[in-house]
Amino acid sequence: MTTTPATVRIIFDEHAALAAMLVSLRTLAERGPGDRPAMFFDVLRAMLFYIDEFPERRHHPKESDLLFPRVARRAPQTLAAIARLEQDHLQGEARVRELQHLLLAWELLGESRRPAFAEAAGHYVAFYLEHMRLEEREILPQAQAALTAADWAELDAAFGAHRDPLAGGQPPDALYDRLFTRIVMTAPEPLGLGDAGGMARAGAQPAQASAG
Repeated sequence: MTTTPATVRIIFDEHAALAAMLVSLRTLAERGPGDRPAMFFDVLRAMLFYIDEFPERRHHPKESDLLFPRVARRAPQTLAAIARLEQDHLQGEARVRELQHLLLAWELLGESRRPAFAEAAGHYVAFYLEHMRLEEREILPQAQAALTAADWAELDAAFGAHRDPLAGGQPPDALYDRLFTRIVMTAPEPLGLGDAGGMARAGAQPAQASAG
């Protein structure tokens, strides 16, 4: 195909939104709550809920159920990469649940629980960024080379539905508008517009935000 399929564009857009979320989450975890703990823990809870609600429950199933089987059939050289990605998908929800638990422990039990969350968050961000790089580097080019127009028509319809609101989609419910407004207005760059300085004043110097 000479043009980039809508599915591929959507995946890249949703990956970019998630990468920004992950880098912002890592930055907040490293900075700590400073003198605004209520806002700090509130935005981190919202970010983890978003990751569980959209990438884990909407983005990944479409890849596992629709994209990967087609690519595996038409480009069998991708089977090892797909197997690794599927294993990542199986671990994803459990990893988010663990982060939510560690965050609650930090909030309720205090500073002694901070290192466990910060370390787990750092590992999770690295894991997820590498997962997305593998998809973009190993799977999507092969998909573009091997899949048919009929494949893309079906995939484009599926991936075009229920898109991630942070990647240009429409929230499925008005309640989600408040969630995404809260995240974007409070979280630091590269995701949001919020001034995290108040959360950093009593903590460490801001970390270098890098998705790489």
